[in-house]
Amino acid sequence: MRATLKQDPAENRAIAMEIRSSNPVLNQKFWNNLTGTDQMTVEGSMRKIGFLLSLTVLSALVSAVLCMNAVNNGDGGLYISAFMGIGFIGGFILAMVVMFVRPKNPAALMSLYALLEGTALGAMSLMLELTAYKGIALQAVFGTMAITATMYVMYASRIIRPTPAFNKVIGGLVMSILLLYLTSFVLGLFTPYDVPFLHTSGPIGIGLTAFILVVAALTLISDFGFIESGSRYGAPKNMEWYAAFGILMSLVWIYFETLRLLSKLNAYRD
Repeated sequence: MRATLKQDPAENRAIAMEIRSSNPVLNQKFWNNLTGTDQMTVEGSMRKIGFLLSLTVLSALVSAVLCMNAVNNGDGGLYISAFMGIGFIGGFILAMVVMFVRPKNPAALMSLYALLEGTALGAMSLMLELTAYKGIALQAVFGTMAITATMYVMYASRIIRPTPAFNKVIGGLVMSILLLYLTSFVLGLFTPYDVPFLHTSGPIGIGLTAFILVVAALTLISDFGFIESGSRYGAPKNMEWYAAFGILMSLVWIYFETLRLLSKLNAYRD
């Protein structure tokens, strides 16, 4: 018989130790007030992942086409910068809203997040296609797929398990990297300085990006464990959206870092 999340916050906390993820949205405080009778399932989570991912891909394609038309008309730089800025900043704000508000019906916010991230990634992909080398976006897509498949095989074969200690370490690394990027963003806005090696194409810069990509890939292990444990313990139905959101954030991050790594490797060879 499956355990089910109850009205008692103390009991929920005990079960949450098994369901915890490195995703900062799914932190311990979130689980304290969960209630509901309909239960989370793997199948339901997969459908929602497919829905959010489809929105991301569709918006990325539309963004790339619009930016390409702008490039042909001489306004490419403006469109690409605007789409990347609106997409990444808007997506970050929405992620923070989901993290701190934790809505019971998050479908609309998460769908908008998918559209914004797709818009940014489409523009970024086109920019690198034009400035790095043709085919980099397709390579990043296949790289993301390969990394995702590898992480799933490692999870399914129990080579890597999302233990509480694992999730705590990966969660700490995720927050540290997020702080690193925020610091770089603020420095870039208000000073002529930047975080050392974060954007450089030398051996240290490439190594740093590769390390960040590894951390991004490992968040998938926590996401897979969250879906499995949430289904086993009968988490509320709306947690399927949070599971899908966690997977989407991981995939967006992996694709983003793969693009950056390929671009750095190309620049280093040149």
